[in-house]
Amino acid sequence: MNVLVIGSGGREHALCWSLAASPLVNKLVCAPGNPGIGQVAKLVAVDPLDRDAVLQLCRDEHIDFVVVGPEAPLVAGLVDHLEAAGFACFGPTKAAARLEGSKGFMKDLCAKYGIPTAAYGRFSDAAEAAAFIRKQGAPIVVKADGLAAGKGVTVAMTLDEALAANAALFTVPGAEVVIEEFLDGEEVSFFALVDGETALPLASAQDHKRVGDGDTGPNTGGMGAYSPAPVLTPELERFVMERIVQPTVAAMKAEGCPFRGVLFAGLMLTATGPKLLEYNTRFGDPECQTLMLRLKSDLLPALMASRDGVLKDFDLRWRDEHAVCIVMAGEGYPGEPRKGTMIKGLDAAASLPDVVIFHAGTRAGPDDTILANGGRVLGICGLGATTREAQARAYAAVDKIDWPEGFCRRDIAWRAIAREG
Repeated sequence: MNVLVIGSGGREHALCWSLAASPLVNKLVCAPGNPGIGQVAKLVAVDPLDRDAVLQLCRDEHIDFVVVGPEAPLVAGLVDHLEAAGFACFGPTKAAARLEGSKGFMKDLCAKYGIPTAAYGRFSDAAEAAAFIRKQGAPIVVKADGLAAGKGVTVAMTLDEALAANAALFTVPGAEVVIEEFLDGEEVSFFALVDGETALPLASAQDHKRVGDGDTGPNTGGMGAYSPAPVLTPELERFVMERIVQPTVAAMKAEGCPFRGVLFAGLMLTATGPKLLEYNTRFGDPECQTLMLRLKSDLLPALMASRDGVLKDFDLRWRDEHAVCIVMAGEGYPGEPRKGTMIKGLDAAASLPDVVIFHAGTRAGPDDTILANGGRVLGICGLGATTREAQARAYAAVDKIDWPEGFCRRDIAWRAIAREG
């Protein structure tokens, strides 16, 4: 089969890395990709949001199956556009992608169908939102309704912080915000492949949203992740499937927009049980990098089964090893990261045993050099018999990379390691 992957980040590098190992793949194309992806796939400089250009690429490359990585093309309806032209796609339709594209839609769906989540208010008027914040008090959570690349959420510990976040979001014309109660607990990521009716849970993972060690500083798209996540016990997984994921799948079907693709539930494990923080309608990044490292089965048939509605009798096998991903980001992230700086030592780092490096925000420089071209730039991943061993291998690789303008957290996977004793 000829397979096209849409996107250019660490998630897409991990997906391409996994798909390239499939005996079913004859040709692997990625648009637009990055230098790391270029090692396993043909790169084509096409904008994922240019639906007609992507369609023409499918025709030119005789594509049999399209895997859409990022959220923006999904929310914009790329799957609808390609499927209408006869190209099979992994990913939700525009209507189904509203689970991520509109936090208000997601919250209203949860309220209608009794899915456990935080109490909330939904506002399109800044003054009304501010009044709601004052009435509820802090701590409180302020969210942009639409896509914000993982940075549209403010967990405000003070009233002034909440009001400032609210005011900032309403500087955008036509803005809408969701104000939620603050949930206390441990956050975990839960992934399931969905075919419209059946949900197949994937391995557990946990990421680190805050930019600084000790989970301090502003939220980011993710500074690292690990799999499995020991906090997600079999009992909790059953609860999540029975009370959150399966009811959501049924609700989307009842609403006339059945969900097909990967459903990524961000959960808070509260004292009264798991509650849904948000849904994403694509693989999480950097969690995807750890999942692909641990996936033992061929990825392509699983994605095709999701699209074709035949997940009911499907199963996936996972490696026993633990995986840890350390994100290296550009100086200034999550604000304005410094770009164009040179990264050296990648070959030396990748040569270490049980280490895989995924490119997230890089571009090719002169004379085969690699330059930083984003906020989150690299995903340095290690495998090990324990989380501690996987972490040690990942940080050993980080320490071989010569990039003065880059930084990373030094405590990724601390919760899992603490549980290992």
